[in-house]
Amino acid sequence: MTTQILIAGFGGQGILFVGKFLANKGLLEGRQLSWLPSYGPEMRGGTANCSVVLSDDPVGSPIVHKPDVLIAMNLPSLDKYESAVVPGGTILVDSTLIERKVTRTDVKVFYVPATRLAQQNGLGNLGNMIMMGKTIRECALVSREGIEDAVRTVVSAKHPELYDVNLKALQLGYEFV
Repeated sequence: MTTQILIAGFGGQGILFVGKFLANKGLLEGRQLSWLPSYGPEMRGGTANCSVVLSDDPVGSPIVHKPDVLIAMNLPSLDKYESAVVPGGTILVDSTLIERKVTRTDVKVFYVPATRLAQQNGLGNLGNMIMMGKTIRECALVSREGIEDAVRTVVSAKHPELYDVNLKALQLGYEFV
């Protein structure tokens, strides 16, 4: 089984971080994968997206043209990639930052006020991890077991205080109904 995931938003939202988390979780589960970050020249506010391919077989190309799963963290990303999602695929939308609804009827859609939930729960800019928690629940890309180890691989040793808040954000997203 191969699943192509596209995570898109703007710089500063942790798009590459959450993609790296997903890739590391896949590695810990013994999956074949690719992780391909892409970002504009700006440090914050520019475009950012991350392609992750998780597979049981070797991955032939890291390029995701037709994602099975799209995580859209801002309106330009939803506008750009909505039509690319495969029929029967899944789109997750940060409804704090995106007011419009998905126009397609051949995909599953989840609206998660991730940015607002992060702010309300003292989780700063961790809307990305809230979205990933919801994605893990709804798309079963990776198992919930061993999440702690995957978070440990991506949280910098210089900032161990970020470990618990990232776990909390994942849990909040996983439990969001």
